[in-house]
Amino acid sequence: MDGSAVPTGHWPRSLWAHTAPQTPANPPVEGVVDADVTVIGAGFTGLRAALALAEAGSRVVVLDAGDVGWGASGRTGGQVNPMMPFNAPSRIREMVGAATFERLAETSLNSADELFTLIKTYQIDCQARQKGWLRVAHGPKAMRKARADIKGWNDLGAQMEVIGSDEVCRLSGSPAYQGGVVNPRGGAIHPLMYARGLAAAAVSRGAQIFGGSPVTDLSQTEGGWTATTPKGQVRSEWVIVATNGYSDDLIPNLDRTVIPITPIQIATDPLPDEVIDTILPMGHTISDSRRVIMYARREPDNRIVYGGHGTSDRQGNLRGFDWLVRDAERVFPQLKGANWTHRWGGRIAITDDHMPHLHEPAKGLLAGLGYNGRGVAMSNIMGRIMAERALGAAHDTLPLPVTKVAPIPMRQLKVFGLPWVVKGMKMLDRWETR
Repeated sequence: MDGSAVPTGHWPRSLWAHTAPQTPANPPVEGVVDADVTVIGAGFTGLRAALALAEAGSRVVVLDAGDVGWGASGRTGGQVNPMMPFNAPSRIREMVGAATFERLAETSLNSADELFTLIKTYQIDCQARQKGWLRVAHGPKAMRKARADIKGWNDLGAQMEVIGSDEVCRLSGSPAYQGGVVNPRGGAIHPLMYARGLAAAAVSRGAQIFGGSPVTDLSQTEGGWTATTPKGQVRSEWVIVATNGYSDDLIPNLDRTVIPITPIQIATDPLPDEVIDTILPMGHTISDSRRVIMYARREPDNRIVYGGHGTSDRQGNLRGFDWLVRDAERVFPQLKGANWTHRWGGRIAITDDHMPHLHEPAKGLLAGLGYNGRGVAMSNIMGRIMAERALGAAHDTLPLPVTKVAPIPMRQLKVFGLPWVVKGMKMLDRWETR
């Protein structure tokens, strides 16, 4: 294994696993357990649904093949970025219709505020800070698109501000960008601490969480559903599948509705004051507009976390860290020579239309996935609205449309060709950055 590769399950290299307080592992489910709702997946989406359901008085069982936050939720970059990615407001309106768009736009723009309010309400200790998000433009074309898109979002009440290169440099400490947008509602959390805090809040209200319990079969019965694991079964009226980038064929074709990609992150040792004080001095998070993006944040202990796109080979080894270090030093020259002590990553889900997908393929069965890089904020929304649906909310009251489970055309070819596509996107990014 070369120095740029790290096994996907190698938690000691994860800053979040290194710095989160230790918690006991949740045991596997054994025997037959009855519930009102079974939640499959103990990440942000599933735990948020479990909390809402438990608080409403439902009997909730959460099952996970690993444990709380084991997947992308505990390995994410932890940025809380409101606003839907990729699509301009006018395009989203065309896709979902005017009535749904109004609910979706309001929910999306308020998604960060909703998350930080939830953290405060349940007193979740996760180093939460809402100091704003910088989305910076890597070239003139990207800046023109940002201006057009932000006008559309600001017409809906987004309150974002377009800034020039001098202000970007002042707020970020990076001379690499020509301009950008400030979103004052953005922020950051410690994702693994948040997942565990969300789980604790759900358990305190009656939810049961079982780790080491992969669901090997999901079958519909006269009274609802039975989820079978290696050591037990859970019977319930409703099932919520919240597996996102780790989805398989438990629901036929669900895994084929998304393309899994592998964001990776690196983190420094705590930096000297004279260095850290020049990077994101006001506490903003930052991401850029490249096709192969970067995102970064500073930590309370004076580390920098820097993330981007990586790959995973057939043995599960994560790759791309050497490129990430070079890119960090290009964007923030003051990081040259820094000691990058942690390297990790997870798997997220990209949809063909770059929209989150909410499915109800059968009575009493829900699935929500596909956050396209906005998972921290949007998973909170998805978990809440799936809980509302299980509690009786009508489809036309939800902020996301309920869509069919439709495989991405030529998905296998797209997944196979993804490494070459990424190389091509990097070349285009370099050309536009020049």
